[in-house]
Amino acid sequence: MSSTPGVPDLRTVADYQFGAGAGTALFPDSGAVTVRRSTSGRPRQVVADGERVVSYRTDGRFTLGLEGGRRLRAALEHPAASVVVGDESAPFVREGRNVFAKFVAEVDPAVRPHDEVAVVHGDGTLLGVGRAELSAEGMLDFDAGMAVKVRDGAGTE
Repeated sequence: MSSTPGVPDLRTVADYQFGAGAGTALFPDSGAVTVRRSTSGRPRQVVADGERVVSYRTDGRFTLGLEGGRRLRAALEHPAASVVVGDESAPFVREGRNVFAKFVAEVDPAVRPHDEVAVVHGDGTLLGVGRAELSAEGMLDFDAGMAVKVRDGAGTE
C-alpha cells in the first residue's frame, strides 16, 4: 500500500477488516467521499455527506462512525460485523452506553476482541458503533462483563 492511501486502498482495508463488499459499501463510486488527511498526508477521517464514515487508525485499521455502521448494515449479510441486542439495552446503547454480555442476543461468529462492530436492535435498527471487548463466543456464553465498548450512540435518530 502506498504511503498516502486513496479510496481504492481504503476499500481494500475495509474488505479485509469487515469482509468482502465492505469497501464498496463504505466508499461507493457515487456520492461525495472526502478523505481528511493529517499534515503528513496520512488519511485520518473519511466523511460522506457531512457524516464521518470511518477514522483511520495509525495501525491501518478503521474505527466506525455511525454513517459507517449504517452503510455496513445495509450492505452486509445479517449479522456480519454486528452485535444484536434486545429492547432492554436499546435505549442505553442509543445514549452511548456500553453493551454487556448478558444482553447480547446474537453476534457475528467471526467477531474477536478489539474488532469494530455495529450494535443493532433485533429489528435491524442501528443503535451505535464501538469496539468488541469479547469474542463472539464469549459474548454469548458470559452472563457478566462488557461485550462492546460503545463509541457513538445513535441517539434518537
